[in-house]
Amino acid sequence: MYKVLEKRLALSAKGARDFANGVFFTTILDIALLLPAVYVFLFLEDYLRPVLNPSASVANGLLYYILVGIVFLGITWVVALLQYKSNYTKIYDESANRRISLAEKLRILPLAFFGEKNLSDLTATVMEDSTELEHTFSHAVPQLFASFISLFLVSIGLFFYNWQLSIALFWVVPLALAVILFSKKKLHKANQVHYQNKRDVTEHIQEGLDTIQEIKSYNQEASYLNGLDHKLKTYEKQLTRGELMAGAMVNSSQSLLKLGMASVIIVGARLLATDALDLFTYLIFLMVASRIYEPINEVFNNMAALFYLDIRINRMNEMQALPIQKGKKEFEPEHYDIVFENVDFAYEEGKQVLKNVSFTAKQGEITALVGPSGGGKSTSAKLAARFWDVNSGKVTLGNQDIKEIDPEALLKHFSVVFQDVVLFNTSIMDNIRLGRRNATDEEVIRVSKLAQCDEFIRKMPQGYQTIIGENGETLSGGERQRISIARALLKDAPIVLLDEATASLDVENETKIQAGISELIRDKTVLIIAHRMRTVANADKIVVLENGCVAESGNPDLLKSKKGIFAKMVDRQIGNDKSISI
Repeated sequence: MYKVLEKRLALSAKGARDFANGVFFTTILDIALLLPAVYVFLFLEDYLRPVLNPSASVANGLLYYILVGIVFLGITWVVALLQYKSNYTKIYDESANRRISLAEKLRILPLAFFGEKNLSDLTATVMEDSTELEHTFSHAVPQLFASFISLFLVSIGLFFYNWQLSIALFWVVPLALAVILFSKKKLHKANQVHYQNKRDVTEHIQEGLDTIQEIKSYNQEASYLNGLDHKLKTYEKQLTRGELMAGAMVNSSQSLLKLGMASVIIVGARLLATDALDLFTYLIFLMVASRIYEPINEVFNNMAALFYLDIRINRMNEMQALPIQKGKKEFEPEHYDIVFENVDFAYEEGKQVLKNVSFTAKQGEITALVGPSGGGKSTSAKLAARFWDVNSGKVTLGNQDIKEIDPEALLKHFSVVFQDVVLFNTSIMDNIRLGRRNATDEEVIRVSKLAQCDEFIRKMPQGYQTIIGENGETLSGGERQRISIARALLKDAPIVLLDEATASLDVENETKIQAGISELIRDKTVLIIAHRMRTVANADKIVVLENGCVAESGNPDLLKSKKGIFAKMVDRQIGNDKSISI
């Protein structure tokens, strides 16, 4: 049963057990809430029967019923307390664990997943979907299960009391339930459309915030707002349609239930007229009929909420089922040579990025990947760090296939500087210390000087403690790049990946930083990706990638003498930059 709950409701193993406990205590509470009706029944039976039957007498006095009322009230209070602790508190714990579980899952997923998913979509899954599950599971779903169970138990008791009136009371329930189940498919489809429309609105807003500079620069505000207005209207229209469909479904089932009251009146009156039923029993069933359909209506409302929740549950299950990158947790290679052997790779089927790529980046050497844009340079560097897994062939580090190594264990040996720098909304000191969390302030300052950061940092209001805003928004592109280089220097890993690491720098600062990079790459395996020939002037080996294939390979002098792609790139840039000498 627990396994079914885990899959059906996207719960953890502990969450499934807690949910079952919550349903149990909610069921007990529903039954306990019937105690006032039992109390009234006992009181009326004791005091009303002598009126209807003069030969009968009152069995219990008023003090007895006061004590019984106090006992019933105490039982209800204790059960309600147990239900609250087992239901709400545990559900909120499960919600917290669900978010942590999702975060852990995202941490170990391959980067290919994030390339396919929109940021707003992921954020909505972690935050909005989890919140909706939390609210529904704490208020609706346990009550749904508990109501089914308690109503089933009550109906059995009533059937034993009087089966004719019980049939008259409950014959409408299967019909009303059939209306709900018949509408499920259409309601599910409407919920999917509504959910997707909501995502479209969120993504459009996210896109507008991310590209607001471009929108304003090219006077596209009106076009953007018209697009947003269209998506909002579509969302509003679908939301209204979905609400109307759900309302019509629930109200139709509730209208059918009202026929049950009429059935009880008619059947009871007929039985009463033929002396097959006493007046007291008839009154009891009329009282029950006036109250029994309210919890059934609540069940139907909760079922509609569960139908809407199915989409979110499916998304949670899909994310938890995604394949992750696994491997050995402990990895200490004999050496740090990176070897590509007949590597093929595509981000998506039918769009090949690398085709039969083979080369070796040796420890202690600088290997530069150059070539036209779109040739596969950055992809090769990311495959070397197992940000993605190759489709065929293999990449080895120290003669070990990196597919057999856990990504976190592998990345301990890498320092990476990409062109797109990511900084955090905290101090400069903390941003650099991300390279090595236990580094001292003196070590951070030392690498900052090597990366030519120290001078501009000390000019800031709080120096190294200056908060730099989201993604370093208070810094220039070159300053952000230098902080990224300082971070890599601090990590001091045996393998260095530099993807256009100096692309945002002017010639003067690039020259200064070369000294810091020289410190970073000494006696290490270095992969440099660059379009500027100045950056690869001192490389030991050049690998030219064109259209996803290795077009040329060798040292700079050899490739220049071949008059191939590399030589043409050098000649083209020499014409624009006389400082280049290769």
